[in-house]
Amino acid sequence: MKTRHIVALRMVPLALSLGLAACSAGDGQADNAANAGGGAASRPASSSAAVDAADALPEGWQRLDGGQVPSVPAGTPQLPASVRSDDGVEVQVDDPGRIIAGGDDIIAVIEALGQGSAVFAAPTNTVTAAGRAAPHQFLFNKTTGVEGVLSLGGSLFLGNSLRRHRDLSDKLRTVGQDAVIIDDLQPAPDKIRKVAAALGLADAGAGLADAVQAQLDAAAAIAARGTWKPRVIHISATGAGGSPTVAGADSASGQLITLAGGLNIGTEAGVANFSALSNEGVVAAAPDIILVTEHDLQLFGGADGIWKAYPTLKQTPAGQAGRVWVMPDMQLKYTSVGSGAGALALARALAALPPA
Repeated sequence: MKTRHIVALRMVPLALSLGLAACSAGDGQADNAANAGGGAASRPASSSAAVDAADALPEGWQRLDGGQVPSVPAGTPQLPASVRSDDGVEVQVDDPGRIIAGGDDIIAVIEALGQGSAVFAAPTNTVTAAGRAAPHQFLFNKTTGVEGVLSLGGSLFLGNSLRRHRDLSDKLRTVGQDAVIIDDLQPAPDKIRKVAAALGLADAGAGLADAVQAQLDAAAAIAARGTWKPRVIHISATGAGGSPTVAGADSASGQLITLAGGLNIGTEAGVANFSALSNEGVVAAAPDIILVTEHDLQLFGGADGIWKAYPTLKQTPAGQAGRVWVMPDMQLKYTSVGSGAGALALARALAALPPA
């Protein structure tokens, strides 16, 4: 029977309500590049959320799935592994067999390295297969205590945020627990290399990172041929104290939208992380495309839930056209191994849109 260990919860995303004034403030070659990558294999991308791909969507809506998320065969870790944590501390990892993972971006890399069974504890909101299969799920944030983490019995803590995990990692190391932070605010290839190094799989990580970089480069090449930048709003059912939010400039999806050739509404509005946007702000933003992840679509309660959460979204060009694109969480909302596949899917879809 699965053990569920619960520790303290604190909402991290910034609560910010923005009004009208704030918001005014050859594919074949690309496909070949996307399939390159230093020996890394590819596997079909599967939805991490419990949304059946066959589920019917409202008229005009569509699912975007990059379909190729790189992975490598499981290898034998070379241990001990000496790595530099993103908080500047040199850490020697002796045993990555029971990993306490701070986020799905980290877990997705572990899965792609063939080490999914090593995920010992994952956040309660995980959308990854290895996270859901882990012996422990827990609420995890800046206020999480050392005692709670130690009680899980893991062998390695892999945090994904300097803001949330620096103090915790310091305290864990003091009592002899290996702890490494791979900050979420960095490019996917860098993150992949660092996670792999912490697992003693640096060579495999280099190949995996190259494969993802090839996909990102291919998506950027498609975007560079575009003649206009569609306005894109990525909405989420979480953040801002539980209120619906939009993705800002420093979010994984905000950066992916820009790379894929779109104009991210949250970036234009000066939104940080995931923040609330007022009904007036939604109208003023005038998005051409509405993006939502599969898991968030579930949390909204489907199309009706989205229109209820953002009543004025239907008044926008995207809402009037029913142009809502649903993407796998790991290809849009996180900077990880799925970022390249998500960027390709989005770049192709944006490039296919006729100019407004």
